[in-house]
Amino acid sequence: MKITDLLDRRSIEIDGSAVSKEEVLNKVIDLMCRSGKISDRKAYAEKVFEREKEGTTGTGEGIAIPHGKCDAVKSPGLAAMVVRGGVDFDSLDDEKVTLIFLIAAPNTKDNVHLDVLSKLSVMLMDDSFADDLRNAKSVDEFLKIIDAADEAASIDSYGATSENAKCSIVAVTGCPTGIAHTYMAAEALEKAAKANGCSIKVETRGSGGAKNILTSEDIAEADFVIIAADTKVPMSRFNGKKLIECQVSDGISKADTLIHRAIDGDAPVYHSSDNSADESGGSSGGSFWHRVYTQLMNGVSHMLPFVVGGGILIAIAFLIDGLSVDINSLSDAERANFGTITTAAAMFKSIGDLAFSLMLPVLAGYISMSIADRPGLAPGFVGGLIAANGTSGFLGALVAGFAAGYLVVLLKKIFAGLPKALDGIKPVLLYPVFGVLITGLFMNYIVEPPVGMLNVWMNTSLNELGNSSKVIVGIIVAGMMAVDMGGPINKAAYVFGTASIAAGNYYIMAAVMIGGMVPPCAIALSTILFKNKYTAEERKSGPTNFVMGLGFITEGAIPFAASDPLRVIPSCVIGSALAGALSALFGCTLMAPHGGIFVFPVVDHPILYLVALAAGTVVTAVILGAVKRKKS
Repeated sequence: MKITDLLDRRSIEIDGSAVSKEEVLNKVIDLMCRSGKISDRKAYAEKVFEREKEGTTGTGEGIAIPHGKCDAVKSPGLAAMVVRGGVDFDSLDDEKVTLIFLIAAPNTKDNVHLDVLSKLSVMLMDDSFADDLRNAKSVDEFLKIIDAADEAASIDSYGATSENAKCSIVAVTGCPTGIAHTYMAAEALEKAAKANGCSIKVETRGSGGAKNILTSEDIAEADFVIIAADTKVPMSRFNGKKLIECQVSDGISKADTLIHRAIDGDAPVYHSSDNSADESGGSSGGSFWHRVYTQLMNGVSHMLPFVVGGGILIAIAFLIDGLSVDINSLSDAERANFGTITTAAAMFKSIGDLAFSLMLPVLAGYISMSIADRPGLAPGFVGGLIAANGTSGFLGALVAGFAAGYLVVLLKKIFAGLPKALDGIKPVLLYPVFGVLITGLFMNYIVEPPVGMLNVWMNTSLNELGNSSKVIVGIIVAGMMAVDMGGPINKAAYVFGTASIAAGNYYIMAAVMIGGMVPPCAIALSTILFKNKYTAEERKSGPTNFVMGLGFITEGAIPFAASDPLRVIPSCVIGSALAGALSALFGCTLMAPHGGIFVFPVVDHPILYLVALAAGTVVTAVILGAVKRKKS
């Protein structure tokens, strides 16, 4: 449905005026009634004013979109008014409203007013469109401007197509944790596609599973495929299509470039080499290092729930004992059992230890599975278990995962010459027996001795570092968390922190977490203190970063970093590094690998830890205020 199908000429006023919100609402309601779509003005006006009491419909940038839905509306309609002098409307940004669209929706189940509201909101995000409407010299010109913008916005993301689209695109976004990057990349690609006159449908593979899944018809009709993912994506369905494969962060920061490449057809045709592996999620596209990173992140994403769940339960066990007994009165033997002294603590710790013990087998197993499909799972698990029970630890598990995966790939090639009658016993007999045996021998006699020595030396050295050296480690890992805010460097620091928990170096995880909390918190504070350095849209979204930052979701800072990387990223790195240094200096330790402010009670010296977070946040916010340019 076009916007102008709902907008009657009689309901447009291009030279309106009003001195109050109530007056302008009544005037635009009168405009709506002129169209003949309202059977009872009083009933409709009550609905409009009731909606306004729930929250202002002044969306900012001088625009308001009030609306009412009731039985008094005979058919959907729009009214529009340009208020030349502006009127106070309690808008989100306190600007006077100069452009008003009023929506009338009948009381039916189709919620047509929501569809129209969504479409109008997207169109009005374009400042030039809104300014053109304000400057229209006649009703005819007003309608022509809307028609032109409506045509340009007729392409609906999430699958709707347009006959005039330059390019039909399907895309998949996904990140290891599936919390923020997945959906930010999808939104960025959708906006870039619309801006460039392309139709697009984006499949998101987040923590809640795959959503908006691409159908075979979607893929068949598409001219181009974009895979912006750091996790497994079923690939064989794209066989024969031109395809770009990149990191999910590129989907956020380079969306416009990707769309232009799609329009130009700038990518090779993808050929699926192993359908069975692809359908399970393996990806054979992209560079070698991107494939390695994707395989590693597949293991990490499956490992995280065990680390988070087990780590927090263990931390709670220590907290319970810390509140229940006087540690100074305990004997050396009792101190060695701290965390299991009270019955409640022992229960939490036993469950947490069990979950934590699965961390390395799961890591290795799912790295191997991402390489060799399901037959790689058992050898990877066994290799990870050997690393966990031996001395090679986290490093050994990484080696085990990749070694087991590529071993099974080799076994597939070796057994490919066997008669087809034996295909059924390969995955249940040949791959498990030979895969587990060879992986076990490789881990016990080749990996464990040297990697075990390296792992023991490294963890002992980290544990014996003096305060000054610990501060340096805190600076490094916390600063890494702010470099790419959820990308490979951030993930490397986080994985190092979780591995350090298993090795007993708890101060590293404390620095890692606080380093990840600073960027979004600092940006939120900066948008409040230095409003003239941010756009209206950034000021609106800024405070939500407090919630994300305090929840240890660094990705909230990404849109700000992407729009001004040369100023935002260094500022955040400095603040995060400062917070990490203070955390280490104060002797803060953390056994919980996630949770943000909600696990502060289990931090050693929680008040000082909060001071470190505040210091990093304030310093970053002030630096941002000093280096960012003013926004008009």
